[in-house]
Amino acid sequence: MNIQSSSDRESTLTILQVLGDLLSVGTDRRICYVISKGGSEALLQTLVDTARTAFPDYDILLPLFRLLAKVGLRDKKFGQKALEFEALDVTLILARKNLSHSQNLLHCLWALRVFAFSVTTGAMLGINGAMELLLKVITPYTQKRTRVIRAATEVLAALLKSKSNSRRAVNRGYVAILLRLHQDWHSHDTTNSYVLIRRALLLCLRHIANLRSGREAFRAAQGMEILFSTTQNCLDDKSLEPVISLVLQILRQCYPKSPLPLVTASSAYSFPVPGSTASEPPHVLTEEDFEDDGEEEEDKDSDSEDVKKEDDDLETDVNKLSSKPGLDRPEEELMQYEAMCLELSCSFEELESKPGDGLNFDKTQYASHHHILTAASPKGLCLNKDQISWGQEREVPVQTSLLSRVKMGRSNIHLTSKKGPGMNPYRNAQSNGLGIGSSGSEISDIQESFKEDAWDIDAISCPRISASFSSSTRPRETAELIDKLLQTHPTHIAFHDPYLYMAKARRTRSVSDFTMTAFPDFWGHCPPPSAQSMLERKCGVQRIKIFEDVRRLIQPSDIINKVVFSLDEPWPLQDTTSDCLRFFSKFESGNLRKAIQVRELEYDLLINADVNSTQHQQWFYFKVSGMREAVPYRFNIINCEKANSQFNYGMQPTLYSVKEALLGRPAWVRTGYEICYYKNHYRQSAAITGAESGKCYYTLTFAVTFPHAEDVCYLAYHYPYTYTALMTHLDVLEKSVNPKQVYFRQEVLCQTLGGNSCPLVTITAMPESNSAGHLEQLRQRPYQVITARVHPGESNASWVMKGTLEFLVSSDPVARLLRENFIFKIIPMLNPDGVINGNHRCSLRGGDLNRQWLSPSAHLQPTIYHAKGLLHYLGSIGRRPMVFCDFHGHSQKRNVFLYGCSIKETLWQAESAVGTSNLLEDVSYRTLPKILDKLAPAFTLSSCSFLVEKSRASTARVVVWREMGVSRSYTMESSYCGCNQGPYQ
Repeated sequence: MNIQSSSDRESTLTILQVLGDLLSVGTDRRICYVISKGGSEALLQTLVDTARTAFPDYDILLPLFRLLAKVGLRDKKFGQKALEFEALDVTLILARKNLSHSQNLLHCLWALRVFAFSVTTGAMLGINGAMELLLKVITPYTQKRTRVIRAATEVLAALLKSKSNSRRAVNRGYVAILLRLHQDWHSHDTTNSYVLIRRALLLCLRHIANLRSGREAFRAAQGMEILFSTTQNCLDDKSLEPVISLVLQILRQCYPKSPLPLVTASSAYSFPVPGSTASEPPHVLTEEDFEDDGEEEEDKDSDSEDVKKEDDDLETDVNKLSSKPGLDRPEEELMQYEAMCLELSCSFEELESKPGDGLNFDKTQYASHHHILTAASPKGLCLNKDQISWGQEREVPVQTSLLSRVKMGRSNIHLTSKKGPGMNPYRNAQSNGLGIGSSGSEISDIQESFKEDAWDIDAISCPRISASFSSSTRPRETAELIDKLLQTHPTHIAFHDPYLYMAKARRTRSVSDFTMTAFPDFWGHCPPPSAQSMLERKCGVQRIKIFEDVRRLIQPSDIINKVVFSLDEPWPLQDTTSDCLRFFSKFESGNLRKAIQVRELEYDLLINADVNSTQHQQWFYFKVSGMREAVPYRFNIINCEKANSQFNYGMQPTLYSVKEALLGRPAWVRTGYEICYYKNHYRQSAAITGAESGKCYYTLTFAVTFPHAEDVCYLAYHYPYTYTALMTHLDVLEKSVNPKQVYFRQEVLCQTLGGNSCPLVTITAMPESNSAGHLEQLRQRPYQVITARVHPGESNASWVMKGTLEFLVSSDPVARLLRENFIFKIIPMLNPDGVINGNHRCSLRGGDLNRQWLSPSAHLQPTIYHAKGLLHYLGSIGRRPMVFCDFHGHSQKRNVFLYGCSIKETLWQAESAVGTSNLLEDVSYRTLPKILDKLAPAFTLSSCSFLVEKSRASTARVVVWREMGVSRSYTMESSYCGCNQGPYQ
């Protein structure tokens, strides 16, 4: 294409007219065709030739500029071409000559805007004085030449994408000029007729704010105050959405970054790991321990991950996908797991009992068993209050439950007993003839244990309630206080026994030697009376909260900043006469590190990092008391880690009210309103986190109006489920089953680092008799292995496990069919220590146990080591599990779904060059998800994935699939939030 070869003016105008008509109604394809034929070069050359004449012909230049603006948007190399043809200089010269000629100047600005899209050409324009020229055009508020002013502000915004131009703008004092211009246009544009000019001015400031020097200049020019004040009266004006959105971005960018208000980034709790060297003292946080340099990214309110990164993470090495590594331990070591599979060798001689004789099970065979000693050395244990009082470590026998039988139905489960309301079942079970498997001496022993125990309960009475169990009163009063409480407020909660819970709690070992039990865990809780719908998110909540954060910075007169609770220092008894709330978290699964009263009814809360870690702050569970009735309190949890959360999409925290429980409504309920989750101004340096880059933190903010005055309430990330609750549930469940029909065996897989037992449960149907045929049928049943709670903060996994256990031992026909056809090996809690100590992700060693399955250590990751060993043993005797499923919780998706493993699907997704036609793969891995999709209303097949990622190579799902050859190896994810489909949505 050669426009400039036309010798006469009329021909050039005709060509430009034809091109203009062609491209005005043309598609991108036509524009790209013109570019491919050299259209950009021809137009640029014509521009240069025409502009350099003694008297430039604007009849040619104006349509030429319009064409350049259109073509330049589609030509990726347009900036480079403009440099080569020296079109930048001639356009700037023409613009300077036409400062008083609006029409000609407007066309020049359109061309400059296209040139500025390229960072290189933008920087060159800045060097040549383009910004100074534009600031002559951008005047204070006027109703004249507004098209020109708008174009000039848009060009300036494009130029400031270049860091060199932004630095030049800072050095020349343009920040204050831009703020004054914005303030002037904002105050005079009362009809919002020039929103696009105001937006472009803000865009200039946002680009400058990407630099540290730009943010400093912005704050020095009172930018925070100016933008805050100019937007307060128009937050609800939808026509100003483009302006308010940019104001928020700038305020968040320029808010001074600071370290968290903590003495150290490390957890408040530490645990001496056996065999590890002495750790360095905790790093004390200073002003240098946060990062405030580099270009900041625009916040994205999305939980989607970059698809390219996901595909890069896919494993495409067929050898790694299909290889089966050898044993990670001596083969003879597997024989220790034979004792955990007694169902394969048991003779069931008791089935020969004559009718009417009853069952005389051998207690040594059916009671709970310990097969593997603790992996931790005595020196590495943190003894709880009981061991301290005894002065030595001892083996703690597992108590059997003394509850009456539990009648179970498909939909409702009720605890039935002949005892009077609130009477101690330990005292009445034997007299009622319901103490199956327990002698009178056992009952008296347990009663004596309560008398010897250091636990007791604070007085529970109105108006003040103290709802934790402490060692403040004399030990002999414990049993009487518990009895009095239960007699006054009788509770009957299925599969729960407060007395048994207390007995179990005193044997639970924690790092911090917890001496208090949270009331909800002791007392128990029922499901809410009706399903709770997800919260409908109120529009604008996040921006209101961000403006509140800014107000705190620039108008600090009403800020209290009083620390009212902290784990980092000895905390005095909280003043009950004070108007502030009282907090506490030193109980099992509790997590609250610090509480700061910000305003009268607002509190900043910080949650504790996982033990021996500086990260994984997400789970919280704490007690709060001293509240007023019908008063909205706001809580800001300011050190969350995840980049997004279902709290932005309808999820609410959970609340348990002690007064409600004593009124006969013991339930965790979803609570809170004006909830949002967003990135805040707290940062931590890479040197502290040990990562490649520094860490950002996020705030979860919510308001709560408590149901009663002077109540004691508990707030949690999700419905809590403690280790002691599990151990209590297993004992109650064991006594609830019909031993003629259900084989239920509870034993100990191993001891954890913290000295707690990791339970292993076996469930199947009892053989009809001890004949060879019936015993062989039992022994030939395929195994199903189910695990849960490797991540402590995923308490929903334990609730799913609880329902699974109760269903499998129930009289439901489907449950009976499952028992008759399978043997279930269940490890309901793979990380007891993490659950006990309020961790979100890790074990006491500070590592994610679900990244240790490739080569676990018997001493450092005992639960994973022995779980894997049990699976290897089953494989070695030809009993490889038919299904392996690991229960988890998911914080960013709805419903329930599965992750599985498939070589072919992984290679297809990665678009691997490796052919899959010759690969043989058992496609039965899709059978279970398809069945669940048909039968389970909460299950969604569309969220399932069967891809094998490199970053997941050491997880249970992938290791069991690769090393044990279990094609149906799954991770089952359950949403923290709820469902958006079916009857549960």
